[in-house]
Amino acid sequence: MTAGQAGEPPPDIEDADPGAARARTELAWTRSAISFAALGVVIVKFRPALGVPILLFSTVVWFVGRLPRDDAGTASRRVLLVAAAVTTLALAALVLTLLGEDSRGLRF
Repeated sequence: MTAGQAGEPPPDIEDADPGAARARTELAWTRSAISFAALGVVIVKFRPALGVPILLFSTVVWFVGRLPRDDAGTASRRVLLVAAAVTTLALAALVLTLLGEDSRGLRF
């Protein structure tokens, strides 16, 4: 008996419905953007200078998830965009944390 007969699921979920993989990926990007937005809103209440970049980053994440995935060049552009956005956000958060009014900076 082969896979898929007699109610057996196929060995790989991607083989069952390859079109659903694209939808799941898009939903994952959307969930990530919503998570960053929620985190940004919470941080904006206490430290607006740190929360606003996170809110902006949530829109970047959402737009990256909406990029077309048809050609091979798009994948490399997406990885580059995500890497640049994460690096920029991390550096901005580090600078704002070290220069913040209640922070001791690099003094131990």
